Amino acid sequence: MANRAQIRTSSSALIAMIADEDTITGFLLAGVGNVDLRRKTNYLIVDSKTTVKQIEDAFKEFTTREDIAIVLISQYVANMIRFLVDSYNKPIPAILEIPSKDHPYDPAHDSVLSRVKYLFSTESVASGRR
Repeated sequence: MANRAQIRTSSSALIAMIADEDTITGFLLAGVGNVDLRRKTNYLIVDSKTTVKQIEDAFKEFTTREDIAIVLISQYVANMIRFLVDSYNKPIPAILEIPSKDHPYDPAHDSVLSRVKYLFSTESVASGRR
């Protein structure tokens, strides 16, 4: 139990977002947005001018910040950096892929769902149940 990842309790944890403008706007209107003293935000708006390098940098930044508990990333954006998303294996911050208005959700590309399916298939094989 000592190796469990802990979220800081001295202040509240944030939700970070990497998505298109409409998705980010919806979450900002819901009160999820944050700008710290160094003018760093907890979101990245991805449009046609956003490079894959910028998305990679934002993903790496959000997954290493101690004040972030969840990273929401649009699935089509996650597909651009699939190697990073699939190789990420820490429990906190949790990475959740979400659909966007213009790109439907595809469960075949969801990293969390594929890990859950793998775990259940391994457990059912190990226990003799199928």
